[in-house]
Amino acid sequence: MSFAHPLLLLLLAVPVVLAGWEWRRRGHALVLPFDHGDLPAGRKLERLVKGLQLTGPVLLALAILLLAGPLRLRPADDSRVLTNAVFCLDLSGSMMSRFGSGSRSDAAMQSIVDFTKRRKGDAFGLTAFGTEVLHWVPVTKDLAAIVAAAPFLRPDRMPSYMGGTRIAHAVSEVEKTLTAQPEGDRMIILISDGESYDLGGGEAQRLGQELAANRITLFYIHVAEGAPQAETFTLASLSGGAAFAAGDPRALEEVFQRIDEMKPARLKPAAPVPVDFFWPFTAAALGCLVLQMGVILGVRFNPW
Repeated sequence: MSFAHPLLLLLLAVPVVLAGWEWRRRGHALVLPFDHGDLPAGRKLERLVKGLQLTGPVLLALAILLLAGPLRLRPADDSRVLTNAVFCLDLSGSMMSRFGSGSRSDAAMQSIVDFTKRRKGDAFGLTAFGTEVLHWVPVTKDLAAIVAAAPFLRPDRMPSYMGGTRIAHAVSEVEKTLTAQPEGDRMIILISDGESYDLGGGEAQRLGQELAANRITLFYIHVAEGAPQAETFTLASLSGGAAFAAGDPRALEEVFQRIDEMKPARLKPAAPVPVDFFWPFTAAALGCLVLQMGVILGVRFNPW
């Protein structure tokens, strides 16, 4: 236990002095005319009354302790380790293909919004890519920014130079964004439906190793029929992630749920925090006050 204002404890000398004076003082001596009386000294009764008279200094001492602000350390709740996740969404022309009741890009955006709602406390960014890269939403905890971006991120709204699919280029650009984050885990969720020529020639292996060195985990989701490009398995596995195929909206939802399970929220123990510790002193003061009222009403020296 500690005190918020420890210098006030020096005032405890006052009730100590008062208690010593109360115990040693004789009070008002009174001579009674007893003839041939052999009365006992009454030492036990004197000690009892003097002991009860000490409630005044004790109350003063408790008041000083309360003013000093008693504190004790309370174990803090474990704090969540922030996860910085960037969605890397392919917005090439093929993402307008039919996918359930809408297009592939519509289903991907809806899954992204749902995923952010499940991961409250994490920070998210959104990057669109095709032949080039557009960092649409920076890494932020403001989930409203992701939701607001949904109506605008459609392939038919993108400029013509976004028509291709360059996954390695997009991942490299997102990697720069994540390595700039000062704290927390790092994750890329890459969503595409095509094959990328720039992953060939050992680029997927090099990039996967680079992501692992920078503590970035990549998950790849292939939103189309058939198996993902072989290089995407290499890229994801080397970073510590995985590649998935989602041929329909239900499968896409299951993939996001599986990613959530594979990358759960991580907690770290927090340092104990000082909190007020008034109740034992307050309870003692109330008990002492009740006792003092009883002392004043009957158990005391005569005032004359």
